[in-house]
Amino acid sequence: MFEPQLFSFHSASFTGLNPGVRLIVLGAVHGNETCGTQAIQRVITKIHNGEIQITTGHVTFVPITNPLAYARQQRMGDRNLNRNLYPKTPPVDYEDHIGNWLCPLLAQHEVLLDLHSFHTPGEPFVMLGPENNTGALEPFTLAGREEVLALRLGVRRVVDGWLDTYAAGVQRRAALIASESNTRELDTDPRYGVGTTEYMRSVGGCALTLECGQHADPAAPDVAYRAILNTLATLGLIAQPAPPPIAHLEALRLYQVIDKAHSEDAFSRKWSSFDPVVKGELIGTRQDGNQVVADCEGFIVFPNPKALPGQEWFYLARRSGRV
Repeated sequence: MFEPQLFSFHSASFTGLNPGVRLIVLGAVHGNETCGTQAIQRVITKIHNGEIQITTGHVTFVPITNPLAYARQQRMGDRNLNRNLYPKTPPVDYEDHIGNWLCPLLAQHEVLLDLHSFHTPGEPFVMLGPENNTGALEPFTLAGREEVLALRLGVRRVVDGWLDTYAAGVQRRAALIASESNTRELDTDPRYGVGTTEYMRSVGGCALTLECGQHADPAAPDVAYRAILNTLATLGLIAQPAPPPIAHLEALRLYQVIDKAHSEDAFSRKWSSFDPVVKGELIGTRQDGNQVVADCEGFIVFPNPKALPGQEWFYLARRSGRV
């Protein structure tokens, strides 16, 4: 039986006297990623106290986007909210109910800042959407606006290539099922890579995911708090000058996602996000003895030693000339 608070969803909105940008800020899309929740609650308290004043535009805060996962202190409720996100009729699981509430709310705004954290130690970074394009996967025309915001969040690293990488991963999973008698749970829905930011772009907005550090890093809530204030200032919602852009930025692009195939697949060592790898370097060993090695010089991203079979084990990225 769900707790009573799990049957409703909560947001807090503030509107300035003057027209302007409509911003939405999310926390705890994954229930064990609480730095955004803490930062949002801190900002809301300061708005109520008059220390922060929304003078222009409109901002909506969602401190706890997934109440069930948050109550359980785990990543998911019934499933990962940040995959396969779109309105569904009828809703099947708890995250479907969230999506049916959240997707229309996102569509009422122009800009999304989604605050996250990650499993293993590593430096904060921001996830960008695609460059402007007219392709079928994720057509987009607001890359310049995202880049302006990304440069002012207060972190020095940007990463893009998310949905392209996911699409390739989906194709590989589908081919695996077609070629093998395989009973493992594998995500083969082509929309599997669509989360909050991808949905926001699909309805005409722009969006950034800020990964604020490792889940338990005591500095992560401050990274999230600074990013919220910087975004409010950059968009002109508060009467403070926009922060200067980061002078020295590292731009990387995801190009491959590697799934865990068996519970006994193991990393060769304790990896952290953005550890460098060289071509041929051993990253992990499969349960059957096959080695997983880097195919080129690059970086490992989101290594997850606790991943379940059929889920993302780690990503690979390489340098990009973007921004």
